[in-house]
Amino acid sequence: MAIIEASNLSMTYRLGDIDLHALSNLTLTIEKGEFVAVMGPSGSGKSTFMNILGCLDRPTGGTYVLDGQEVGDISRDDLAGIRNKKIGFVFQGFNLLPRTSALENVELPMLYAGLSQAERTKKAMAALKSVGLEGREHHHPNQLSGGQQQRVAIARALVNDAPIILADEPTGNLDTKTSNEIMELLVKLNNDENITVILVTHENDIAAYSRRVIRFVDGALVSDTRQEQRR
Repeated sequence: MAIIEASNLSMTYRLGDIDLHALSNLTLTIEKGEFVAVMGPSGSGKSTFMNILGCLDRPTGGTYVLDGQEVGDISRDDLAGIRNKKIGFVFQGFNLLPRTSALENVELPMLYAGLSQAERTKKAMAALKSVGLEGREHHHPNQLSGGQQQRVAIARALVNDAPIILADEPTGNLDTKTSNEIMELLVKLNNDENITVILVTHENDIAAYSRRVIRFVDGALVSDTRQEQRR
């Protein structure tokens, strides 16, 4: 079952008298439960592609269907609601609030969903346990290692039961050992929970954890290959 369907997606930015084609006529389907790595040099279109998938940008052409819903023409408020329900974001810089605990950081998406304090705490505790941070709930980011901070970010991405994780260079600030631990966690979530994982990376050894690698050059999709997943 397709969870992402892009048809003739384009993104053009106007820079003075010049049109910059950041994405050109992309047609692509991603099935529920896939693990996809997105690769390409700087300026290739991969970040534009991820921003459209995450409902952060609207394409200038084509259609984008997310989990059965065409999202091109819906209101900003509805788009924010879809992001909160359907997509968990994981960033290179963790994007945690520094003066709040791990638990409070994970609870944040549920504030927008309108859950009660008791429900938020229960779900956040369970999410932190699922990423191996039981006992660290009340630590602040500066009391956690980089790998632990990224685990908090993954717990935050999971807590609303979103079917998709979009990860933008999730290991970019981590050493090799910690990077492998984070990727093994994403593989486990993909395999055990059937969560669709789409990640941007420049590293072939990180892309090796995926089952599918798509590559962009100059705003165009130039390759789409399947592979055996690294364990």
